[in-house]
Amino acid sequence: MQRLRGEFETSERHACELMSIPRSSCRYWSRRDDTALRERLIQLAREKPRFGYQRLHVLLQRDGQRINHKRVQRVYRAAGLCVRRIRRKRLARSYTRRPRLSAANREWAIDFASDVAASGQRLRIFSVVDAFTRECLALETDTSLPSRRIRRVLERIISQRGAPQFLRSDNGPEMGSRHYLAWCAERNIGTIHIQPGKPMQNGHIGSLHGRLRDECLNASWFWNLWDARHKIARWRVEYNRQRPHSALGYRTPEEFAPDWAQAASPSESGNTTPSEPNQGQALRAPAAALIPPRLRGKATKQEGDATNYAANVV
Repeated sequence: MQRLRGEFETSERHACELMSIPRSSCRYWSRRDDTALRERLIQLAREKPRFGYQRLHVLLQRDGQRINHKRVQRVYRAAGLCVRRIRRKRLARSYTRRPRLSAANREWAIDFASDVAASGQRLRIFSVVDAFTRECLALETDTSLPSRRIRRVLERIISQRGAPQFLRSDNGPEMGSRHYLAWCAERNIGTIHIQPGKPMQNGHIGSLHGRLRDECLNASWFWNLWDARHKIARWRVEYNRQRPHSALGYRTPEEFAPDWAQAASPSESGNTTPSEPNQGQALRAPAAALIPPRLRGKATKQEGDATNYAANVV
C-alpha cells in the first residue's frame, strides 16, 4: 500500500478503494511481542548453525514451548537466520522403483569420507548406516582403512546388533577385495554394488555424509587424529540421539527404532504386517528386496540385478 501511494501520489482512501482493502486493515499493526522467541532462535541458531527453522521448531517443542511452526518460520526469516543452500541442477534419469525395507538390519549402507587435520594429516572416515532406521552404526576414523580393518569394524557392529542381510556400497578397492567378498560369503551377507557413476543408488550414506560434512567436518577444527576421533564420535552420538530426522517424522533414530519394532511385533499388535510409520514424508530412498533362503548362497549381486531378485520377494 505504501508503494502504491508513493508511486502514484494518491491518498490512502483512494488506494484502499482500488485494492478493495478496508482502511482499518491497512492501518493495523501487530501488538505481538516476539522478542523472547527471536532471542531463543538466535541462541539455538548459534549452537546449531546448519539447522533450519523446522528442526529449531522441534528443539523448541522439546523445551516445552508450544509455538506454531508458521510463527517460528516468520520470526526465523525476519531475524535473517535462513541457511544458504546451493541448489544444483539434476539430470532426469529413468528409475525402476524397488521395494521398501520393512525392518532394521535388512540393509546397511557403507562408504568412506575424507578430511584433513590441522597438521596436514589425511583422515579417512568409514561410515555405516542402517538404511531403514537411519542409525549411524559406525564412524571409524583413521589415516588408512584397508579391507581387514573394515571387516573388524563390521564384526564389532554385528556382535552388538546382529548381521545384516545386505551391504550396499560402491565399487571401491576395499569393497571389491577378495578378503571382503570372502568374509561376506562366509557370513551369508549379500553385497550390492551400485552402478559406476550413479552415487545416488547409495543415497542413504550420501545423505549421512552430507550432514557429517556440513555439521561436523566443516564446522570443526581437528588438531590431530585423536582430536578428530573424539569430535566425530561425539557428533555420531548427537546424530543418533538428538538430531531430528525429517524422514522419520522429525524423530531421532533411537526414538524411531523401538517404536517401529513395537508396532511390528506380532505379540503386541496381533498382526504380522506392520502399518506404515508415522513419518513426515515417505522413506525416499528405495530399499533392496529380501532374498529367499534358496538364493542367499549367492553373496554378491550387482545393482543392475535388483529387478531380478525383487520379483522373488515373498
